[in-house]
Amino acid sequence: MYNKEQGTVMPYRRLMFSLIICMVLSGMVSCAPTAYEKTPVDLVWPPPPDEPRVKFVDIIWNSASLGKKKGIADTLFGEERVETFIKPYGVAVDKEGKIYITDVGRVMVFDLKNKELSLIGDMPEKGQLRVPIGIAVSGDGRLFITDVGADVLYVYREGKYVITIGQAGEFDNPSGVAVDEQRRLLYVVNAKKHCVNVYSLDNYTFLKTIGARGTADGEFNFPTNIALDAEGNIYVVDTGNFRIEIFNPDGKFIRSIGKSGDTPGSFARPKGIAVDSEGHLYVVDTAFQNFQIFDKEGRILLYVGQAGMGPGRFQLPAGMTIDKEDRIYVVDQMPGSFQIFEYLGNRSKGRSAGAK
Repeated sequence: MYNKEQGTVMPYRRLMFSLIICMVLSGMVSCAPTAYEKTPVDLVWPPPPDEPRVKFVDIIWNSASLGKKKGIADTLFGEERVETFIKPYGVAVDKEGKIYITDVGRVMVFDLKNKELSLIGDMPEKGQLRVPIGIAVSGDGRLFITDVGADVLYVYREGKYVITIGQAGEFDNPSGVAVDEQRRLLYVVNAKKHCVNVYSLDNYTFLKTIGARGTADGEFNFPTNIALDAEGNIYVVDTGNFRIEIFNPDGKFIRSIGKSGDTPGSFARPKGIAVDSEGHLYVVDTAFQNFQIFDKEGRILLYVGQAGMGPGRFQLPAGMTIDKEDRIYVVDQMPGSFQIFEYLGNRSKGRSAGAK
């Protein structure tokens, strides 16, 4: 017979707790997984028997998708907090392969190699982000982030605020942003002013605007996103006019691609845009819930994706980018994720040949 009031049960409980801790600590090395494994998904476009041109690589839903191994603290005291997206939009990738995703009140930085996640701009200090949308990264590591909540462009470096670009009234809903390293130019889509602002990449001096409101060649109606090709040509998503407008590096109109419609090669709600190493143009369409691929002349080659959740499926796709290895990154705003694909072109074939 034991007496609860006198605490005769407590030594036994302490002993059992100590034994459990010892068992956990001694078993962690042998029981903890050595690597995070995902179920392989063999998904390509077009499907067999045609030669595949694009393949699915991965989908990231949150910080848990990184597959970081649990530490001692997680095992003893519960799971580490999982960071999830609120409503992501833009994406950029630096030369080290880190992926930057704009989300409400912050930029989420995914380091897939080291399985780490960090945040930028979420602290209550100068440069705090409100509603970041567009994002681009320069070769020297500067981040350029448009914020429609503040109507400015922020510059960050190594996760720290550097400077704000944009006086009162200079921007109205700044969205897409792109960097031309060779010509030392910075492009910012000024959506509600229906133009693209051009700045010096070195000292951020305003240089000129491209476009004005309208439907004629070289004019815009609520443009959203922007991309550059290897020659410095400028591709602007003219969302309200359901087309892509192309300009040379001097800002002179070249041609437009697309029209309003619901057939391949046309657009309903074009958003994200990118160009691969071979000059193919990729355009996300939120309404179609996919992205379309065009050749240099604007002819439709392929579309990737369909409605739904999971690999190769989208609900509200938005921003996109393509890295130096022709990996394609597409952000899905709802429920919040980004997917990685790969263009199976010359660079991919070269990597495969080198691996043999």
